[in-house]
Amino acid sequence: MTNKNNLMCDLETGVCGVVGEEEMELIDLNPPKKKIELYYVTDPICSHCWALEPTLRRFEKQYGHYFNFHTVMGGLLEKWGDGPVDPANGIFGPADVAGHWREVGEYSRMPIDGSLMIDNPVQSSFPPSRVYKVIQKHHNDEKAFEYLRRAREALFAFNQNIAEKSVMIEIVNSLGLNGEAIVKKAEEQTGHQLLNEDFSLARKLGVRGFPTIIMVNEENKGVKIVGSRPLENYINGLSQVLNGEEPKPNQQPSLADLLATEKLLFSKEIETMYDVEQSELQSFVEKELTPGIFEEKEVLGEKYFVKK
Repeated sequence: MTNKNNLMCDLETGVCGVVGEEEMELIDLNPPKKKIELYYVTDPICSHCWALEPTLRRFEKQYGHYFNFHTVMGGLLEKWGDGPVDPANGIFGPADVAGHWREVGEYSRMPIDGSLMIDNPVQSSFPPSRVYKVIQKHHNDEKAFEYLRRAREALFAFNQNIAEKSVMIEIVNSLGLNGEAIVKKAEEQTGHQLLNEDFSLARKLGVRGFPTIIMVNEENKGVKIVGSRPLENYINGLSQVLNGEEPKPNQQPSLADLLATEKLLFSKEIETMYDVEQSELQSFVEKELTPGIFEEKEVLGEKYFVKK
């Protein structure tokens, strides 16, 4: 059996344990400074951004210790005009969006109703984008990102027009903030100015489509990943900006902790975070969550779980 010398005490140094340690040395227990800047360029009504949420959340939870996360509003739709908005995807008017959204929802399993764009279409993504910027400026990034999430839930899964003033106020109120005051401020010149600053940054970054994720290192070199891609793409991109270093992931949070933070999770989000097959989801949830702390619901054929 190997002798465990670290159990020995040295009479000269007065050390019990590993000998040879310095008598005195400076140490720094602060976590290492994050050297990567990650820019997530998005829009509240971007369906592929909604489809990316399960993967993006896992990437941030497991690899966020490597980068500073910045959300940038890109301005997907200023207004509907007489001409085509996105002819390459067959988008000439609001009604064309409904079918496209449904396809994205069915493919990604992040539920999207889409009928709103026929009955009561969103006329512009700028109003909810300005609300995001006002919350970010006067509160913090976390509250702003939570607003973005609640807005997307309302739009895609629950078919609410998130550009309408009353809907925006209700969503902001649900965050514990003053919805009426924040939406009013977003309509003022400050709101427009803040949003234009994001548009300028998006142009500087060379972004032309959403979602786009750009990771830049200290040498101002980086990678740009356009579209909703598998997790491996973002891990590989991070490795490249780390000059070939293989990034080491943190452990995923427990499902109980994740639901406590996020408040609502769709089936696909749980499956993606924990590598759970759809057929195994129910047993996984029952094993991980204490009965009584959550409600199980369904929308558009997809289960979702809400913290009580």
